[in-house]
Amino acid sequence: MPVVAAKHYIEYRNEGYWVAGTRISLDSIVYAFRKGLSPESIVQSFPLLTLEQVDGAIAFYLANCDEIDAYLEGEEVKFDSMPQPLKRDAPELYAKLMAAKAKQQRGKM
Repeated sequence: MPVVAAKHYIEYRNEGYWVAGTRISLDSIVYAFRKGLSPESIVQSFPLLTLEQVDGAIAFYLANCDEIDAYLEGEEVKFDSMPQPLKRDAPELYAKLMAAKAKQQRGKM
């Protein structure tokens, strides 16, 4: 019987997690999965990915939930601390976006 090598669907590079061999972040797939999208729907959103890659990414996330959730939280904190030109240039739009984000976060709890 031939030995089958395990496939790696996620790689860590440039301080982030990516679907191996692509420019698609694990973050994108995890957020879609958390919203309740099926793997098939995620493939439709990211046509460069195969169903196998999406399933592999979801399996990686589920196997490392605590670590990936902490990583995503850290990325959100970094993003929130970045200078926001929109806040200065279009304060009304910025306020609407922040209100929508706060509403979305309340819905997660």
